[in-house]
Parts: sequence; C-alpha cells; structure tokens
Amino acid sequence: MEVDGKSVRRSGKRRKTCCIAVIGSIVGIVILIVILAFTVFKAKRPVTTYDNLSIKDLDVSLDIAKVRVYINVSVGADVSVYNPNKVGYKYDNSTALLNYRGQLVGEAPLMAGEITAGGTEHINLTLTVMADRLLSNSDILSDVTSGALPFNTVVKLSGKVKILFFKIHADTSTTCDFNIYISNRTIGDQKCVYKTKI
Repeated sequence: MEVDGKSVRRSGKRRKTCCIAVIGSIVGIVILIVILAFTVFKAKRPVTTYDNLSIKDLDVSLDIAKVRVYINVSVGADVSVYNPNKVGYKYDNSTALLNYRGQLVGEAPLMAGEITAGGTEHINLTLTVMADRLLSNSDILSDVTSGALPFNTVVKLSGKVKILFFKIHADTSTTCDFNIYISNRTIGDQKCVYKTKI
C-alpha cells in the first residue's frame, strides 16, 4: 500500500509539474505575442503624398452675351501611398475629390487594393471638372479675369492592417490647395496637408 501511495503521489507531482510547464509555456507565448504586437509589429500609419500635379486639359471660353464662363479642366494627380508596417495594408474603394472654392466639381474612383509590407503604391488619377457645376458659381468670372483658378484635391484611403490576430483600422488622407494659371497653363502655389490616423 505504501509503495502504491508513493507512486500515486509521484504521479500527481509529475502531472502538476507538466501542467505548470504547459501553463508557463502558454503564458510565455502570449507575453511574447503581446510584446511583438506592440514593438516589432506595432501598427504604423500609412503615408499618402502627392508626387505631381499637372494640367492634362484646359479650355476656357467666355460668352459675353450671357456673361458666362465655360471651363473644361482635367488635372492629373500622381499619388504615392507608403506602408511602413511589417505586414500588408488593405484599403477599401474610395474616391478622389476635386473642389473649387469649397464646391465639389470633379471626382475620380480609387479601386481597393493592398500594399505589401514596407511597399509603396503609385496611383495615377485624372480629375475632370464637371463644367456645369461651375456655371452657378459667382466667383468663376472674377477668377478667370484675374487669371488664376483656386482648386483643392482630397485623397483619402481607409483600410486595415492585420497584426497577428488583430485587425487595426488605419486611415491616410492628403489635401492639396493649388492655383491653375490660365495664361501659361501651369499649376502653382501648391500647399499640401498630410494626415494619418489609426
């Protein structure tokens, strides 16, 4: 009976030791995952920048009888999105916007995609002004007369970064104000603001 009792006690101690070792290993792995998630794999904000803004088409005509200005403008925008994360960044469908004095006058679709870890995605856009939207704007005549048209572009991407078992929401946006100079068909006075959010 004593021998059997000792065997049972030894067996129980072995089981406890094994359980403690397994629990310790699990806790260690969890701690390691948490440390990696907040250090090496910590979610970083994607960065959107404008590489170039250019005029692809510009046609301005004045109807003196109706005191109206007709404008056709297409702006080319080369945009880069850099993903500084150690994992891919997936972004949803979006729309690039072109505004004239705060009024939406043009749009271009941005198709969903994925940027690899540490990669950069180059996006080429063409934003065309919907001429009818400018007809009702009272500032257009004075701006054409002065020779400079003030525009603004907005590009915003909304997506997710998957860090281990977690999906972290990450947004990046860029807003650029600029003038189109009618006489020499150039873009000037460009000022851009870049924002990122997790």
